[in-house]
Amino acid sequence: MIEQLALPVSDDDIEGLALLLLDATASGASVGFLDSTTLELAIEWWRRSISQADERAIFLVARDGRGIAGTVQLRPAPMPNQPHRADVAKLLVHRRARGKGLGRMLMEEIERRARSDGFTLLTLDTKRGDAAESLYRRVGWIEVGVIPGYALNPDGSLCDTVIFYKET
Repeated sequence: MIEQLALPVSDDDIEGLALLLLDATASGASVGFLDSTTLELAIEWWRRSISQADERAIFLVARDGRGIAGTVQLRPAPMPNQPHRADVAKLLVHRRARGKGLGRMLMEEIERRARSDGFTLLTLDTKRGDAAESLYRRVGWIEVGVIPGYALNPDGSLCDTVIFYKET
């Protein structure tokens, strides 16, 4: 059910990821994009994000009968003094697939792969009060703190961000 995207990523998968991003934004997730985000902008962002990623980056997807239902990324730290650290980013689960444990499965798999690849410290951030915040706590992530007004919700209002870490 969960697989690593093969490079080069197909146009269909790029579009599926873009549609997933738009669904997350439409549901109020603060994932870096606003309500005004178009499909074309989301497609271009995914293309650029994947093509510019470190060769050790991991992009996981989960599919259902309708396409990509979830995704998560592992982004290795770029600095030479942090080869042991990576960021977990863009955990997205389509509204049609929520409440079935897919977010947990994606997190468990990205953590397993991070450990296997030698990463011993993972970090992430999430919108305060989002369902993802409680998921991260349930799977053993430790809160570092809250940054007030860190980002914008899709509607343009400010939201707080919670920073987490986990040793693998």
